This record gives sequence, C-alpha cells and structure tokens, in this order.
Amino acid sequence: MKTRERGLGLVSLILVSAMVVALGAVLVRIVPTVIEYQSIQRAAQRASQGGTVAEVRSLFDKAAAIDDISSIDGRDLEISKQNDRVIVEFAYEREIHLAGPAWLVMRYSGRSK
Repeated sequence: MKTRERGLGLVSLILVSAMVVALGAVLVRIVPTVIEYQSIQRAAQRASQGGTVAEVRSLFDKAAAIDDISSIDGRDLEISKQNDRVIVEFAYEREIHLAGPAWLVMRYSGRSK
C-alpha cells in the first residue's frame, strides 16, 4: 500500500524561508523604534514630576540624553495641567526604508499618567 508523502517540497520550503527572512528583516528594524517609544514614555512620566514648563522640558531632555532618545526632544512636548497634575503628551513619526520606493511609517503618541 502506498502512502502519500507529507511536508514541504523544495519550492515551498524556499518560499516559506524567504517570507520568514523578510519578516525577520522588518522586525529587526521595528524593534528598536518600539524600545525607543517605551523609553520616551518613561521619560515623559519622569518629566511630569516637574512644576514648570521649563523644568518639565529640562527633565525630559536629561532623561533623553541618558536613554539615547533621538526622535523627539523637550521642545516637541505638549505640556498641560489637569487639576493639580502636570500632563506631558508627545507624538512623532518614524520612517523605515524597506526597499526601493517602499517605506514603513510608524506613528507613535503617548502621554504621562
């Protein structure tokens, strides 16, 4: 009795491998932007402890220097006050060149708690 073979053929294996490599290449470029976003979120939270606008921007810039944040700086922050708390908001875009005319645009925004 003949049994049917199962699994991937050579062409299928090459195609699946190419897709995995392409996805991995994109992820390698996305992960640093996500890590930087998390650093910006922590820096904004720390900066919200300041009392004045200048102090908040200064605290953010100091945290940005420590965490190597290059996407935004203290001038890009929107600082407001709700009740007795300082709220720090930010928004920015990161563009990642994929290949040829293809770009991946990531929009990040957040605020302190």
